[in-house]
Amino acid sequence: MSNPRGDYEIRRFEPAAKDDPAYPGSVAWKRAVDFGFHDARRTDERVDKGLEMDRADRRVMTGAYQAGPVAGHSLGADIPVATFGTMTRTLNIGFGRLLDTRLVTNVTVRTSHRRRGLLRRMMGGELALARQEGLAMAALTASEASIYGRFGYGVATSEQSVKVDTTARFVLKHIPVGSVEVADPKVLLELAPEVFDRLHRVTPGSIGRHEFYRQLASGSVGRDGDEDLKVKVALHYGPDGGVDGYVSYKFRGWSSTPYTMEVIDLVAATRAAYLELWQYLGAIDLVERVTWAEAPVDDPLPWALEDPRCVDASEARDMLWLRVLDVRKALEARHYPADGRLVLNVADPLGLADGTFALDVSGGAAVVTDTGGAGADLELDVSALSSIYLGGVHPVTLASSGRIEEQTPGAAFAAARMFAVERPPHCLTHF
Repeated sequence: MSNPRGDYEIRRFEPAAKDDPAYPGSVAWKRAVDFGFHDARRTDERVDKGLEMDRADRRVMTGAYQAGPVAGHSLGADIPVATFGTMTRTLNIGFGRLLDTRLVTNVTVRTSHRRRGLLRRMMGGELALARQEGLAMAALTASEASIYGRFGYGVATSEQSVKVDTTARFVLKHIPVGSVEVADPKVLLELAPEVFDRLHRVTPGSIGRHEFYRQLASGSVGRDGDEDLKVKVALHYGPDGGVDGYVSYKFRGWSSTPYTMEVIDLVAATRAAYLELWQYLGAIDLVERVTWAEAPVDDPLPWALEDPRCVDASEARDMLWLRVLDVRKALEARHYPADGRLVLNVADPLGLADGTFALDVSGGAAVVTDTGGAGADLELDVSALSSIYLGGVHPVTLASSGRIEEQTPGAAFAAARMFAVERPPHCLTHF
């Protein structure tokens, strides 16, 4: 017999070590995530490595478990039918300011248990808990774009894939100020977090990284979970001799034409480091193309090339989704490049951040007050507010689409000036 009434128990727990009595439950949760994302069944070693990284990240696992009868011969009640993972990292919200943010990841619902409100229960509970803990923002990266708007998330940054022709056409109009040297990939276990932290502090939209990334960049863990012995690494040294950038990459093989190098991770804390790492990639012998799946949409590389058509870029795709949990805290945390006053009437389907808020900015600092519903310049839902928060989505565009209702003429453009940040937002961290 199955679970006809939809009786489920939601459990929230931390990943357990192998000698912990709770270890089997953590393993079952990981295997449920793999099933939900159509991944191959993990070996015991890969499960343990994953749990080790989860503990380093201080992740929290949430699962929905069948509390009623379970169908004979089906997966047991100890394996969750839905999963939901979280951790807390900082988000760069512009002008060097970092905001603690609840990251949502590993969201799955087993096909046979959909449309029973499980995701809504887990998401609603987690967002309410994050707000109770004093967090003003949540974030995720979405495998399906149609799911998360109803929970108040909005697209805040985008990315693109690039294929770069590195034949004789590839000529950069840049005079190097530093140098690039090849290194043992394992040096990134130590250096990658340090270099990324420098980038993180100067890049709006950047999310603080989790343990997986230093393992990935160093080849210690590939995207399939096993060590990747093909990975090579080059470091950029700035004028002071310190490492301020790196690229992790691998050759796709002689059967792939044109001969292609794939960028695994490219982190540059300075503009010079970014261009000089590309100079290095463009000079690799026997290679005709370099690909990168996480390039910024506002990429300076084409503008630095004598022939910008060397860069074949994909259409931009959504990357980071944000979700404001506390309007006053989120807006007052920001720096604003333009002073002014805006009254925002915010609707929230979960009731966490709705209300009418006056945003008064003077000298770049904001004071936010609840007006009690009077005198809105803009009417918008929390997903639209979350999209414009980092300045990466133009409020006038959302007004033209109907996502923002302009009650005061020119208010959307005023919002664009106020919410602008110092450089185009970009997020290099998938989670």
